[in-house]
Amino acid sequence: MRLPQIALPQLSLRVSVVLCTLIISSVIFYNEIIIDLPNPHSLRNFPDKLTTQIVDRHGKLLYKIYEDENRTLIKLNDLPPHIKNAFLTAEDKDFYHHKGFSPVGLVRAVYKNFTKDRLEGGSTITQQLIKNTLLTNEKTITRKIKELILAFQVENIFTKDEIFEMYLNQVGFGGTAYGIQEASMQYFNIDAKDLNIAQASFLAGLPQAPSKYSPYGENPELAYTRQKQVLHQMVKNGFLSVDELDLALTVKLEFSSAKTEINAPHFVMFVKDILTSQLGENIVNHGGLIVTTTLDLELQNLAQKAVTEEVSKLKNFNVSNGAALVTNPQTGEILAMVGSKDYFNLNEDGQVNLTTSLRQPGSSIKPINYALAFEKGLRPSSTIEDKPISFNLVGQGPWVPKNYDGRFHGTISLRQALGSSYNIPSIMLLSQNGIQNFANLAQSMGITTWNEPERYGLSMALGSLEVKMTDLATAYSTFANKGIATPLKSIISVKTRESKDLFLASCPMQMIADPESATALATDQSCSKKRAVSPLTAYLITDVLSDNSARTPAFGFNSVLNIKPAKVAVKTGTSNDLRDNWTIGYTDTFLVASWVGNNNNEPMSRVASGITGASPIWAKIFNQIIEKYPQPKEIAKPDNLISVPICTLTGTLTCDGCPTRNEYFVKGTEPKVSCNPQLVKTILELNSGNLWPKIKSHGDRKHHQKKYQNSSSVSNSFFLGFSFFLTFFLRRVPSNILILLFWNYFVYVLHNQSILLSHTETFTKHAGCLPAKASIKFSTTSLAIAILASIVADAI
Repeated sequence: MRLPQIALPQLSLRVSVVLCTLIISSVIFYNEIIIDLPNPHSLRNFPDKLTTQIVDRHGKLLYKIYEDENRTLIKLNDLPPHIKNAFLTAEDKDFYHHKGFSPVGLVRAVYKNFTKDRLEGGSTITQQLIKNTLLTNEKTITRKIKELILAFQVENIFTKDEIFEMYLNQVGFGGTAYGIQEASMQYFNIDAKDLNIAQASFLAGLPQAPSKYSPYGENPELAYTRQKQVLHQMVKNGFLSVDELDLALTVKLEFSSAKTEINAPHFVMFVKDILTSQLGENIVNHGGLIVTTTLDLELQNLAQKAVTEEVSKLKNFNVSNGAALVTNPQTGEILAMVGSKDYFNLNEDGQVNLTTSLRQPGSSIKPINYALAFEKGLRPSSTIEDKPISFNLVGQGPWVPKNYDGRFHGTISLRQALGSSYNIPSIMLLSQNGIQNFANLAQSMGITTWNEPERYGLSMALGSLEVKMTDLATAYSTFANKGIATPLKSIISVKTRESKDLFLASCPMQMIADPESATALATDQSCSKKRAVSPLTAYLITDVLSDNSARTPAFGFNSVLNIKPAKVAVKTGTSNDLRDNWTIGYTDTFLVASWVGNNNNEPMSRVASGITGASPIWAKIFNQIIEKYPQPKEIAKPDNLISVPICTLTGTLTCDGCPTRNEYFVKGTEPKVSCNPQLVKTILELNSGNLWPKIKSHGDRKHHQKKYQNSSSVSNSFFLGFSFFLTFFLRRVPSNILILLFWNYFVYVLHNQSILLSHTETFTKHAGCLPAKASIKFSTTSLAIAILASIVADAI
């Protein structure tokens, strides 16, 4: 039998067509599918968008930074088995048995695609992972083919558990919640590892249609229906027993609020700005960093409450805002930062951080001026004249500064001048120290904003040049830290997803700019601690600011500045036009600064430093610190200091008739000469004569005399009747005289407390506490009324 003959030309043509078709198809397949197929190994770098977490020093969450995807990685081994079982049931029960795709599911999907004229699922967990990471969401045959090829490749590169872990960290759950950890936090406010079966089954049902099954959506009942479907299917798949099902169905799902939480918002944004400037927005927003900060959230909440409560009491003073800062002066760590009374009050610019805003410091800047004087050899015992002075300012005419109380106090020690915050001595010191020298020292102590010499002037002694609270805290920390200026620090560590620390511990405000190339932490000495003043000067300033008797003439003996039982160094400040009111003080372990005023710079109506305004905020925070934390240690005195009793009016050794107190001197530099009693007497008389104010804006002498006379008239009327009573029943005239004399004296002190010249320990011992003429007048009046009352009473 002969075989059919095929013409060679015809065979050759058919083969050519087939070959050409194959070649063309291969080229098309290569160009459309293979050439731009993603590298499956790149899954190791996914997800590429991770949430950065900012936490406090104890690991408590403050804020999460992300753009459109809030995601935190978690290990599969850290999750309970029922989470895996719930997701296998809801998404791909045969996941551990196929090689990346399900033939049955694929056939079913193809059939539905042809019958419904649209592309549908059938995707395995592996395919879903690829679709959400390596490919787009376009619904085309080309994309589906790529998905199948990549699924096969991925299954040959990674283990099943690795694929499942990547899926759980990548999948979306609605809104900005991506990954099982953030889904757990968003819906239940718990970590994923703590999810129970009921909660896990609910979350497992979400990825199929997050909006449809959302408990916050239009039909929240669908969320429960979907959860029950998953639970029943888990029983069918052998993942749950009937008893476990019944128990899970009885669990009530309690969903947390969907709002974004932020603690210590001003501090968080302060830290975020630092991170962004050092690392760039992309790393901060998508890098999944864990930023451990210096903040103590408990202390932060305490400080925020103090600011909010105390500012609310100042509405009648035209005060609308306040701020506070708590630091560790030894390390510079920021423990609390309250930038306003309410961050979320947009009507009052609550998001403005007043701890980093420029404000006039008022008298709170004075310790730096006195520190410069101490560096030049003066001591707290050195004396200065508090008397009328005038300065001719170019183009402005004469400037006649005044004290806050409107009085002149004569010859006083630098201790009393600083403690009672008298203005004139501070100005005189600055004129001696030199304005540029003062600015230089302030800069070395941490004031970063004094860089315009054309604005310098003697008014800087009174705080006319603006500063930041953060800078002022750094400057005061220098005194607490034995003269070492320590930059503020807000960050302890910045760790990447690979646990690499990007933070330069030796340089508080700097991070490694390139995380990829950072293998060793470099040391940058440019921002290390630096000595600004000597340990001696730092201690002397601290000793003066913690001396309650030194500030008693201005603030009273039991002011809120007197924190018991701790020895706290503290200074207040009020700007000249009542736009800013400050209090700042410290121990060896804590520094607290507070401020009140108005964001729009509108003047306050009235604020009394040390009584109202910033002081109650400061005192409330510090008192609670003393209660909650270990008692601070008294700042150590330099070994070469000795205590010597001196005359407070001359700064020399004591003599008869002179108020005395102990002062510190470097051994060998203490005074060798005693004071002159006649000179002391003259100074006392001059000081007494200076007590009546001579500044019109604070009232003239007649005004104060009238104020006193009105007060004494009331007191005399009261005790006139009281004298009749005592004399009639007791027949003891001398007691009436003594009582009436005491009453007049008491009333006088109440209304003229700020004119006491000597310290409390010398108050009852020495003259000079009352104006001479006034004392005589009151004594005579009291005596006459008492005698008259007694005579009349006896006659009755």
